[in-house]
Amino acid sequence: MLDHVDLQIYPGEIVALLGASGSGKTTLLRCINALTPIDGGRLIVNGLDVAGSTRMQRQIRRQAGMVFQQFNLFPHLTAMQNVMFGLRHSLGLSRFAARHEANRWLQRVDLADKATALPHTLSGGQQQRVAIARALACQPAVMLFDEPTSSLDPGLRHEVLDVMRDLARAGMTMIIVTHELAFAREAATRWIFLEAGRVMHDDTPEVLLRDRPGAALRRYLQHHPLVTPAGQLCGAS
Repeated sequence: MLDHVDLQIYPGEIVALLGASGSGKTTLLRCINALTPIDGGRLIVNGLDVAGSTRMQRQIRRQAGMVFQQFNLFPHLTAMQNVMFGLRHSLGLSRFAARHEANRWLQRVDLADKATALPHTLSGGQQQRVAIARALACQPAVMLFDEPTSSLDPGLRHEVLDVMRDLARAGMTMIIVTHELAFAREAATRWIFLEAGRVMHDDTPEVLLRDRPGAALRRYLQHHPLVTPAGQLCGAS
């Protein structure tokens, strides 16, 4: 449950949502994507009110592409068909146009050679990259990532993080729930730390890592140590 969250996130920002399990990170993402209804206040996504009509909520889901912990690919569709799905059913593109766009986005995530592969034949990292391509294909204004590497083996995480780094360099607005603090420090322009549904800290990673305000944030950093390029632990005091 969220409690009096008051935020503004601007185009081009890369925001990492941090906090212990149950702190409200995923709930906030789901509210932004109009998947979880709000019972008070206002939430505006690219000029659209999430408390608006069903039609407006569908528009919001196109504006805010979401990538989940699990890949949520259609198991009976190829990688190409999975990416085409939203283009056909949400944007109304012809089959020819959808195939052209889907191929472009599969190339973007370096999976053009897997276009005809079914999900069960792909690695976890490859499946997540298809999921990212599917979300990107609808050209959202913001990308929402809910711990996109949490279900992956350590050796496969870099595949997904590399795609996200490329998106960051391209200026994509992103809101990322993650415990990958090294990645969050490198890619994010802003960290938002939640506890019990409240925003406790909202600042740059440099400031929060240096000052570590609040006992909850210090505990979190101790349990999620950040390894610097020099091999030093920054999360533990």
